[in-house]
Amino acid sequence: MALKIRLTRGGAKKRPYYRIVVADARAPRDGRFIDKVGAYDPMKAKDDPARIQLDAEKIQGWLAKGAQPTDRVLRFLDQAGLAKRPARNNPQKAEPGEKAKERAAKRAEKAAAPAEDAAA
Repeated sequence: MALKIRLTRGGAKKRPYYRIVVADARAPRDGRFIDKVGAYDPMKAKDDPARIQLDAEKIQGWLAKGAQPTDRVLRFLDQAGLAKRPARNNPQKAEPGEKAKERAAKRAEKAAAPAEDAAA
C-alpha cells in the first residue's frame, strides 16, 4: 500500500484550514486517512508559529515506514528540519511559448515595415 503525507481541506468557504494526514495514495483528498500528523492554517500570518503544526515523532515514524510527502508538505517538513527538499531549477519556465514567440515576431515585422518606408 502506497502511503502519502498530504493535506486534506477543511474549513468554510473562502476560509481554508488543512489537516496534514497520512493516507493511502488511492483515497480521495478529503476522504479516509490513517493518521493525523499536523495542521496548516493559511489564514494566519506567515510568521505566526501556529500557522503550521507538526507532530515530529509521528512524521519521522511514517517517513521511516516509507510514506511519501507531497510537494507542499515536503516544503513544511523542510522548514521544520524533518526532511530535505531538493532544489529545483527550471530555466525555461520564464521563456514564452511558441504562439507568443510568433506574435512577437509579427509585431516586430509590423514595426520594422513603417521604419523602412520612412527611410526610403
